[in-house]
Amino acid sequence: MVAKNKLIRFTATEVADAFEKEDDLIKQVQSNQLSQVLLLWQVKSPTLVLPAGKKWPVSNELEHALNTSGWKLFSRKTGGAPVPQVPGIINLSHIYHWPEGEPYNIKKAYLDLCAILTVFFEQLGVKVDVHATPYSYCDGEYNLNIGGQKVVGTAQRVLLKKGGGQVVLSQACILIDADVEKIVEPVRLCNHLCGHDDDIRGDVHTPLFHHISDRPSVDSLFQQLTSAFLTHAKTE
Repeated sequence: MVAKNKLIRFTATEVADAFEKEDDLIKQVQSNQLSQVLLLWQVKSPTLVLPAGKKWPVSNELEHALNTSGWKLFSRKTGGAPVPQVPGIINLSHIYHWPEGEPYNIKKAYLDLCAILTVFFEQLGVKVDVHATPYSYCDGEYNLNIGGQKVVGTAQRVLLKKGGGQVVLSQACILIDADVEKIVEPVRLCNHLCGHDDDIRGDVHTPLFHHISDRPSVDSLFQQLTSAFLTHAKTE
């Protein structure tokens, strides 16, 4: 199969449009129209992304409370935990074919993504470590942290491919210039209204711009993320 790679970037989009595009790209990779895709995006409207499932019901009370505080609500099809999206957070989706004949290895898939993101931070002179971050929203074992504070959250999905094989959706949310105390507020509100007592704290998160003197544009950061993927591809 001839490699057909695609790079798509949205510097200011809505969550619904980004996920619709992601779904379309997944189908193109599943049907072998594309070999892999890198989708980079940032929202223009503060939006709380709610996972699917009975654990996180969408209620009028929740929608009203979020709207009153200036947040939209979007309920997506997959699981997880509530995730805030604001300008100042960059999202990444890498959609690719898992090597044929090789059993899917979720740890390897996560570590591959973390290795690429580590290169991105190294380009900016920032050291990161991979581990869970207690009291962070949507916590996971493969967060990237600066000095123990979460700067990136990651997620993985594996899907079946047309004609056999698997496609991986590898995702990351990177805190660039977000107010960490403000972005946890809708998560806390959602937890409260949905009956969950998770203790989510702003101070366990940190944005990239607190650790570098320059303020690269979103386009520049998109380019550096793309460069990190290309660097990783050359070393494989």
